[in-house]
Amino acid sequence: MSETSKAHVAAHGALPVEEPRHVWVDGHLLPAEGAHLSVFDRGFQLGDGVFETMRARGGRVIELVEHFDRLERSADGLDIALPDDARVRIGIAIGALLAAEGLDGPDADASVRITVSRGAIHGRGLLPAGDGTPPTIAIQAWPVPPFPIGHLEHGLHLVASAVRRDPENPLVTLKTTSRADYVHARLEARRAGADDALFLTIDGFLSEATSANVFLIRGDELATPDLGCAILPGTTRSWILAWAARAGLRTTESWLTTRDLAEADEAFICSSVAGILPVTRFEGQPIGTGNPGPLTLRARADREAFIRGEPVPSAGDGAGA
Repeated sequence: MSETSKAHVAAHGALPVEEPRHVWVDGHLLPAEGAHLSVFDRGFQLGDGVFETMRARGGRVIELVEHFDRLERSADGLDIALPDDARVRIGIAIGALLAAEGLDGPDADASVRITVSRGAIHGRGLLPAGDGTPPTIAIQAWPVPPFPIGHLEHGLHLVASAVRRDPENPLVTLKTTSRADYVHARLEARRAGADDALFLTIDGFLSEATSANVFLIRGDELATPDLGCAILPGTTRSWILAWAARAGLRTTESWLTTRDLAEADEAFICSSVAGILPVTRFEGQPIGTGNPGPLTLRARADREAFIRGEPVPSAGDGAGA
């Protein structure tokens, strides 16, 4: 990183994300500047689509199979028919896009988004016509910038969103492009001077953050909301649950409350691109010591090692908490 970049990070936090030069849309690598989608596309008109966001290190997409699996489940949930060879085509497209963006080098760190909409249908109405219109498939890639120093040194401040999640809603486990609830919640957080918002279920149990799963540490227990708490089953969430056993922690998936969060020793959120980030305040009050905890920092370090393709030590390897 240049001295100018270091100064920017020190003064303002993370560097701004560089503008992509290319996008991949429906089989074509195109300049990022330009018109790529029809105004009739149902993804634009109705949010009738699904997506996945992944991290790629050295040109290799992390947990690509798991992300493909979830993309297909989300598409099936909306009856969006993906091409039979979608995995092959998208895999090739990601490689071409990363190369075009210069994000395929050995040290390159990228965020990749696959967006699939039902496609451009010129008719009106909510119910899609069964006319065989092919879905729109778009792929974008950005370099992952350094995270704000304060997020890692001091942790995040979360507040509860006024938006409530209904565990009976069949859409909550699908990663759809309908993101208005999430935008509203993030705006709530900004107005409150917080870093992110936490969704609660309609009965007041913890669900998830706007783009991340949440975890609590209580002694030797690692707790996270149950899948029935209207959460998206994250790929990083699954990795952490497996990591916890190697780290000597008991895992619990249960119905947690805001009191559980407030009284936890440590807390963190996790996502594919951001990784693991400590949470040190909730609704203005400190969690634990009010500083990032040792197990949270170890989890982040181990996850980043995994992303780099390095072996992750277990509790018996002498790795300290």
